[in-house]
Amino acid sequence: MNLTYVIFGLVLVIACAISYWLANRTQAQLKLELELANAELANQTEFAKGYQQKLEQAQEENGDLEVRCAQLGSEMQALRVSEHSYRKQLTEKEHLLRQATQALGQSQVAESSASASLKAKHEQLLAQSERALALNSELKELNEKYSIASGKIAELHTEMDTKEVHFKAQIELLKENKQELSKEFERLANEILERKGKAFKELNTESMSSILNPIHQELRGFKNKVEDIHSKESEQRVQLRTELQNLQKLNREITDQADKLTTALKGEKKVQGNWGELMLENVLDNSGLRLGTDYKREVSIDSEEGRFRPDAIVYLPQKKHLVIDAKTSLNAYTRYVNSEDVAEREIALREHASAVRDRINELSAKEYSKLPGINSPEVVVMFIPIESAYVEALKADPNLFQSALEKNILVATPTTLLTSLNIVRQLWRFEEQNKHTAELANRAEKFYTKLNTFLNSMEGVGKQLDKAKETYDRALGQLHTGKGNLIKQASEFKELGVAVTRELPSELVEKANLELEYHTPSPDFTVIEHNQG
Repeated sequence: MNLTYVIFGLVLVIACAISYWLANRTQAQLKLELELANAELANQTEFAKGYQQKLEQAQEENGDLEVRCAQLGSEMQALRVSEHSYRKQLTEKEHLLRQATQALGQSQVAESSASASLKAKHEQLLAQSERALALNSELKELNEKYSIASGKIAELHTEMDTKEVHFKAQIELLKENKQELSKEFERLANEILERKGKAFKELNTESMSSILNPIHQELRGFKNKVEDIHSKESEQRVQLRTELQNLQKLNREITDQADKLTTALKGEKKVQGNWGELMLENVLDNSGLRLGTDYKREVSIDSEEGRFRPDAIVYLPQKKHLVIDAKTSLNAYTRYVNSEDVAEREIALREHASAVRDRINELSAKEYSKLPGINSPEVVVMFIPIESAYVEALKADPNLFQSALEKNILVATPTTLLTSLNIVRQLWRFEEQNKHTAELANRAEKFYTKLNTFLNSMEGVGKQLDKAKETYDRALGQLHTGKGNLIKQASEFKELGVAVTRELPSELVEKANLELEYHTPSPDFTVIEHNQG
């Protein structure tokens, strides 16, 4: 009997334990489900916040893309102006090239000597053309980028319109209340705005002046530089035209002087050498080149082979040199001119041609281009002071000119040398113009940088104005909207027995008593409102 009671008791204990375990398990499940529900609710809340952040980010990207579009438009305009300028310079340089070609065509003898300069000038023009093509290519790339940016902006606008559909009701409500609320708040805010407006205006004026004044200075400097370059180019063209007109007159005078002096030369080599150097100096003086800057006379150069003393060294752009020698024997030519016997004249003419050829060989053997400190093309100019002396030598020896070229000797008379030196002077002018062009490009780059800084500053001013508007709207909301607004609290003072001598406007009190929540309009709504308008 006792055993039965024991067993029965054990069964009851086990049953109670099982019931207690089942009850605890049900409570744990309910608690777990509650936690899962809370987690799901938190996830939904985070999802809503993430969606709002994406919306704000998309609107910011839209503003950035619009600013970038404006910048791309400015860059396109600047590139068009640069392209027009380069095309204008190319046209002017082609015109100068044609003038130089006509001048060189007057002397068939100097055609080969000028070909190198013409080729270099042509290569420079080709380089300018390639630069213009490169700028045109860059302009096309900017147009493509602008088209892509415009497409992306259109896509963003479409996406924004789609995402903001569920805000239309709230936007309409804000539109209806905005004007009315602004009028109601204007009376209360006028006093504050009058006090703060004057200080803000003064600060804004000072800030804008500090930003705009450097840009105005850069623009004035840029304009003055362009006008100065155009003025110099016009003066150079007039001066070149005048010099070309005087060129033939000067050459005729030099030739007449040479013919007169030829009769005075009776075989004295020292006298001939001095006279040749005098004629060379006369040509150099009339070329427009500056002694000591563009050329030097009788430079002494020491080398392992001995001392060399060329009559003149002309400086070329890119640190090049042109060597000129004026020591040519004219004894045989003097006999040829003064003799009346035909046979003697023929003998003297052959000797004259032989003397010219010997001098060519002597100059070729000196190898001036290899001397220390001389950065010269492998060509030496052999100056003959009398035009007819060289012409008669060519008649006696037609291969003389070709033979001189093969030995890197360029024979020049006063006419051809003066023409070549004028080309050298024009090359220096082109070099100076290129420096001015590079300086203009540098100034344009500085101007663009300053303009970019100004635009960034203006963007900052816009953000500050938006922030001030947001503060204004927040103050408006605190005044007579939302729970516990200031006007409602002030009206409650009267109900509590506070003596009031002047009543608040009834319209504001009625709206304040409604305690409607006022939501500050974000920049997103302004964008949508603008698009809808």
